[in-house]
Formats: sequence, C-alpha cells, structure tokens
Amino acid sequence: QQRRNISVSATLLDWVVRPITSLGQVANLNQGIASFYDSSSELWENMWGEHMHHGYYPAGAPPKSNTQAQIDMIEEVIKWASVQNVKSMVDVGCGIGGSSRHILNKFPGSQAKGITLSPKQAERANALTAKAGMADRASFQVGDALAQPFPDSSFDLVWSLESGEHMPDKKKFVGELARVCAPGGKVIVVTWCHRVLQPGESSLRPEEQSLLDRICEAYYLPAWCSEADYKRLFDTHTHTHTHTHTPGQRHTHTPGRL
Repeated sequence: QQRRNISVSATLLDWVVRPITSLGQVANLNQGIASFYDSSSELWENMWGEHMHHGYYPAGAPPKSNTQAQIDMIEEVIKWASVQNVKSMVDVGCGIGGSSRHILNKFPGSQAKGITLSPKQAERANALTAKAGMADRASFQVGDALAQPFPDSSFDLVWSLESGEHMPDKKKFVGELARVCAPGGKVIVVTWCHRVLQPGESSLRPEEQSLLDRICEAYYLPAWCSEADYKRLFDTHTHTHTHTHTPGQRHTHTPGRL
C-alpha cells in the first residue's frame, strides 16, 4: 500500500514539474541531441575539461579532481576490458575527442575516428586534436551511431563511453558496433542502464519509470534498457564473447561482444 501511494505521488509530481523540461514535445531526437550538445558543450568543457563523461571515484579513496577521476574512468575501463594494444579505434559519441586523444597517447601508432551528432563538438574535437599535434592520427565528423559511415570490420577497438543512453534503437546500435569491429577486436560500451528486472516483473515500478521519464525528457534520452538487455542483444552476434560489469559485481557470458 505504501508503494502504491508513492507511485501515485511520483506520477503526479512528474506532471507538475514536466514544464521545466520540454513539455513532452521532442520533435526529432537526433536534432534535439545535436542542438543540446551544440549549445551546452562549451559549458561542459569549461566545467569538466575535454572529457564529457562521469569520473571514477572508488569507495574509500582520497579526494581527487573531477578531471583526474574522468581520466581514471578511461583507464579503469581499458584495464577491465584487458585492452593491450590498439591499431585503429572509433569513438562512438565522441564528444570533443577526449577519450580518443587519451587512448592515442596511451597506444603510440594508433589511429582514431570519432562520430557525434553535434557539428560543434566535431569541430571542437578536430581543433583540440590539431592543437595536441595529433591531426594526422585522428579525425572527427558528424555521424549517426545507428548508421556509421565506416566499412565493416574497420576497427580493432570500438569505444562508446556514455553515448548508448541516447540511442533510440538499442538493437541497431549494438548491430553497428559489432559490424564495424574487426575480427578479434573489442567493443566497449559504458552506458546508463536501469536495473535488471526481477523474475515476474515486466517493467520498472511506476515511481522508477516516472523518475526516468523526467531524466530522459530533460536530456534527450529515449527509453533505457538494462545490462541484461544489452547482453541479450550482443548474444545475437556469433563468434563473440561478452563480459558485463556493474558496481560490486562482475559476470562473464558467452557469446556476445563487449
């Protein structure tokens, strides 16, 4: 009974605060995402620097800067995925290219391509890359992650750090990541997910869904899925092996690629 009361309250609150987001009117998701990042990327860069993603703050660790935490996040992901060498990578949802430049520095001789829906992000990513003396090793362009402008098997590292939550078609997203990954390569996806549904559940609880709906509307995010949903999508691609990770636990599955 208490849960039902909370659900009703959350739903009512959702409608009360909805006008502060977009009034439920997002005409075109890709245009909305591009416009959002065209207008906000300078603010994110001023606040966070070149990395437009969350940081790694392990429990019990001493305080550190946000910038260091973001770098640590990249390093932790690379370590967790056992990336030993990179020849050619694609940064899917590249922001202003921070991850790509870090990985290029870490793996001498590597090359990078990056795609984003935001023209301003692509322009800024190329400018920062040129300033860093890497223009001959990396380039960034406007591109759709659901229809990547690259041939099959183009990259030995396919990198998506906090961009999957923007994808309206998760099946197509996963399919494109797998398509451009070369045999023996790695696909790494770090993304926002909702919790895994328990046996007997067909959806999130109403108060959970209400909160997610408000977040999604404010940040141009389509429906979320769970880690288990991603695992099932990767399982449809043969000759692959999947590792998944959530805080506090680790699972290994076959097949799949992540």
